[in-house]
Amino acid sequence: MSGGLLVAGTTSDAGKSVLTAGICRWLRRRGVRVAPFKAQNMSNNSAVVVGPDGRGGELGRAQAMQAAACGLDADLRFNPVLLKPGSDHASQVVLLGEAVDTVTAGNYHEVRSRLATTAYAALAELRSEYDVVICEGAGSPAEINLRDGDYVNMGLARQAGLPTIVVGDIDRGGVFASMFGTVALLDAADQALLAGFVVNKFRGDRGLLQPGLDMLRRVTGRPTYGVVPWALDLWLDAEDSLAYGRVLGRPPAPRGTDWLDVAVVRLPRISNATDAEALATEPGVRVRLTVEPAELAAADLVVLPGTKSTVADLAWLRETGLADAVRAHAAAGRPLLGICGGFQMLGRAIHDAVESRRGTVSGLGLLPVEITFEPRKTVRRAEGTAGGDVPVHGYEIHHGRVSAADPGLAPLLRYADGTGEGARLGTVYGTHWHGAFSSDAFRRRFLTEVAEAAGRTGFEVAPDTSFAAARERTLDLLGDLVEEHLDTDALWRLIESGPPPGLPFVPPGAPPAQRAAPPALAARATRLGPRASAPTTRAQ
Repeated sequence: MSGGLLVAGTTSDAGKSVLTAGICRWLRRRGVRVAPFKAQNMSNNSAVVVGPDGRGGELGRAQAMQAAACGLDADLRFNPVLLKPGSDHASQVVLLGEAVDTVTAGNYHEVRSRLATTAYAALAELRSEYDVVICEGAGSPAEINLRDGDYVNMGLARQAGLPTIVVGDIDRGGVFASMFGTVALLDAADQALLAGFVVNKFRGDRGLLQPGLDMLRRVTGRPTYGVVPWALDLWLDAEDSLAYGRVLGRPPAPRGTDWLDVAVVRLPRISNATDAEALATEPGVRVRLTVEPAELAAADLVVLPGTKSTVADLAWLRETGLADAVRAHAAAGRPLLGICGGFQMLGRAIHDAVESRRGTVSGLGLLPVEITFEPRKTVRRAEGTAGGDVPVHGYEIHHGRVSAADPGLAPLLRYADGTGEGARLGTVYGTHWHGAFSSDAFRRRFLTEVAEAAGRTGFEVAPDTSFAAARERTLDLLGDLVEEHLDTDALWRLIESGPPPGLPFVPPGAPPAQRAAPPALAARATRLGPRASAPTTRAQ
């Protein structure tokens, strides 16, 4: 078979990513060869994939998580277009894993058809290789200001003939109005593909919800395929840092007598905030994201995470008083960790003619290093050790490199060839490696050292916490939720046979959109090579 489905949403963070992953895990359990797909993602949370040419490439972290739900290694074709916002007005374009361009709202329409060509061809390849491809939309399919030229939501569904379901987050309120409005704002051809709905994050008596579901079916002619209950344990691999609350996860009780309090600064352009998730899986470790200087004073460990715009976010730290709070925390001898862009901020100077183009900017001066930004981005997996004997693995995504450092400065990690990476000076630590704390032994050693420095003598790490196992439990939970709370027989018929014929038109409907790309575009697209469709404009 060559089945497919598009999971759209009434809003961003409605549950598209997790529902897609749950459907993928359910299909895998049925023995179906299934793959995920998102034509275009806008996120600064990305994962690294090593392509056929041996070079590293980026894709959205949600698609890496969905690949794991399918039992697959991540493939750059699962997310052919990744937009990484560097400001409110511009985003870096990552095409098939490689940073190739920068777009703004003003010039996006000029490159959109090229991106669509790549995305359509990637989906066509995946559908030829797998039994089923479960596609995730972006934002809402009823963004009528963006419908012309859309290749992510109904534009993708139209081009590939995909039946579409719409998921809505009832915890936000207004779910019935947003579901009805989503259908009613689409033109007739788009409506003919929209088969039904899924309610997400429901808490309470299902019987109280049923009258609303019945009326939604009467006014749209479309069923609700299921109601997914609120699940507290679904917090790993967030698509966006905005999906996090103030506290990550549900921290288990400490093994000893002391809790360890970790404050992660929520930078405006925070990237790969998922690094902190591994710390939050440890018993007795409370991890919270904050923008309040006062909250850093009470923390045992302060983390400056990655960012898509190091210099701009460093300026924000200074404007908000957080920079002074970070310095005071370090001056008191309390542990401070910088990851990627956060590490770069800790140095004496940043020389940036690439990302911000602001030239030389003073850093926080807490580590005796200087950072220089290079035009070509470093994107690779990394393996090595900490302390000479603890294995560590991670990945790197950055333009900056250490261009100067005081002789004798101790590295935090070492690559497999023995080369030092990052830095440590007293209780100040820095590394370019994302994902290092997913390595269980390194995480335990680091937290033990942090607790000692912070005076938390009653804190004990657990000897058996496995971050990989925690992630796998999350994927299994997603599969369980789909199996238990969705009409999987109806969902299977939809995937196998396409949208039901005769779905009614819901007025007023939008007038037919002018398509920027003809429906036959994918058929004309050439087969993708590792970098076949990459533009040659300057990376940034």
